[in-house]
Amino acid sequence: MNVGKAVRLCRTQRGLSQSELAKTAGISVSYLSLLERGKRDPNFSTVEGIASALKVPVSILVFLATSNEEMSGLNSELREKLSYTALQLIEGSNG
Repeated sequence: MNVGKAVRLCRTQRGLSQSELAKTAGISVSYLSLLERGKRDPNFSTVEGIASALKVPVSILVFLATSNEEMSGLNSELREKLSYTALQLIEGSNG
């Protein structure tokens, strides 16, 4: 699971800088940078704060953080549909 990758994806989809997201989420820019580069693993309350700041459900953030290996039990069509739906939810609530 790579939470940092999911955070970066959502942050860039939202058009937010690291500074803007960090301020809204109540974390430091340096911590956010480390998180996005996979150098830190956040606790659940931090994930909740970031998801709230991104206006994305925690479940979507966690789904986007899930690796291909972790989803190996799902068939490729279902994975594709879930990924498409997750991205649509991010884009649909953008702005």
